Amino acid sequence: MAMQPWFTDAKLGIFVHWGIYAVDGVQESWSFYDGIVPYDRYMSQLERFTGARYDPREWAALFARAGARYAVLTSRHHDGVALWDTAYGDLDVGRDLLSGYAGALREQGLKVGLYYSHSDWSHPDYASTRRPGRPPEQEDNPYSEVAAEDEDLEAWERFLAFRDGQVRELASRYRPDLMWFDGEWERSEEQWRIKELAALIRSYVPDVVFNARMLSEGDYATPEQGVPIEPPAGPWELCLTINDSWGYRHHDHHHKSLTQLVRYFTETIGGGGNLLLDVGPKEDGTIPQPQIERLEGLGEWIRRHAEAVYGTVRGLPAGHHYGPSTLSADRRTLYLTLFDIPRAEIGVRGLVTPVRRVTVLGTGTELVHQVVGGLHEAVGVLWIDPPPAADLDPHATVLAVELDGELELYRGSGRS
Repeated sequence: MAMQPWFTDAKLGIFVHWGIYAVDGVQESWSFYDGIVPYDRYMSQLERFTGARYDPREWAALFARAGARYAVLTSRHHDGVALWDTAYGDLDVGRDLLSGYAGALREQGLKVGLYYSHSDWSHPDYASTRRPGRPPEQEDNPYSEVAAEDEDLEAWERFLAFRDGQVRELASRYRPDLMWFDGEWERSEEQWRIKELAALIRSYVPDVVFNARMLSEGDYATPEQGVPIEPPAGPWELCLTINDSWGYRHHDHHHKSLTQLVRYFTETIGGGGNLLLDVGPKEDGTIPQPQIERLEGLGEWIRRHAEAVYGTVRGLPAGHHYGPSTLSADRRTLYLTLFDIPRAEIGVRGLVTPVRRVTVLGTGTELVHQVVGGLHEAVGVLWIDPPPAADLDPHATVLAVELDGELELYRGSGRS
């Protein structure tokens, strides 16, 4: 199926890791899997998880102010705890936290994403081999260590029926625009029955988008925590935490600066991707203030430079400009991002298409430019005068380079 245009046009999404792990501020699921927290203590958080101040409309309004066009909420992580009142199994928070979320996003015009883990480390019928190097099984953890040749096929069938039941609830109740799967590494595509799972979801939401962890049914790549040096060829999304944690951790105050986040964002969209920026709400449903401040700051930067963000495609390949860039959909305007205060003219190499005009985005100041050099088919370097200090953005300045026609690049060796 063709990729949904809304996804590649979105540029920014918000990832929300919210679950019982926020009560004690322990790592989501992995803390018991890796033997850091006893399983029973981890699960005792379920009784203390209140969501007392959860206001999905506040979330949605914040995400919209941030410039996001979609959000993805962890409906069920590897721990097996569902954020809705599922009829399958007995591990849920006792009420439906997803309806308000989906409704609030749609009120703001945002697309609705739901995260769901293929793996379920609490389900008694979910048996899998433990990855090498992981600590031994804990006695109070029903997640069992079973060699592949000893697996109980009937138990696996029961688990798949449970999985299909939960996914059917998500697809039929909330009609998600995006299903963000995780935990695929523990089984093969055939064992997960990926094609049947995809068909089940599409029977309710024909235009649903899947991430790459739906394996052959995935629509886009999902690198985590680092901008790829060479961006994937097709659609992709960078998953990035604001601090060092996905879910809420009391002691994690190592937040990325707004300037760093603007860099991540511009580098990602310059490579044709979306940034899926993660927040970890507290157990009461409130988003920590440092994360709110960064989302609002990013939204302010995006509003000032919206023309270089929305409705653009990936920009110049590496080597043409020192910094990321985007290109208008009609390929007639190039947007150059400048991270640092220019000490001299800004050079752009390999532009075959003549330049009509260069302005500072947001202020409209026009900059003097000229092409120097070039011989036969080799083209010269475009030199742009640096913007006045008053026109520089505190996080990243963007120049709009208006071309006299569609962008054409020279990629040769420069020899005549």
